[in-house]
Amino acid sequence: MNYLEAILKVLAVGLVLGAGLPAIFAVGLVAFSKGSGGVGNDGATTAPNPALKVAGLLLFTLVAAVIVIAILYITKGTIQHHFGFNPVAFLPK
Repeated sequence: MNYLEAILKVLAVGLVLGAGLPAIFAVGLVAFSKGSGGVGNDGATTAPNPALKVAGLLLFTLVAAVIVIAILYITKGTIQHHFGFNPVAFLPK
């Protein structure tokens, strides 16, 4: 059962980071684009929607934070060796 649990954990992380982050980024891109307003293909104009722009920016920030935390987690050993502190102390060991 230990192997099955490990495989399922790797699968879950792969789905979240492999498919989930690009999907969140795409939703943020659509929200930011719709929030900008502008002129459509038929010539109709739409007013800017600040709430959608903020939602898009929040989703971009979330994706960027996950990427930065992942890089810090991967390089944690090197950072601890050279600088003497744990950059991701809030994550479990």
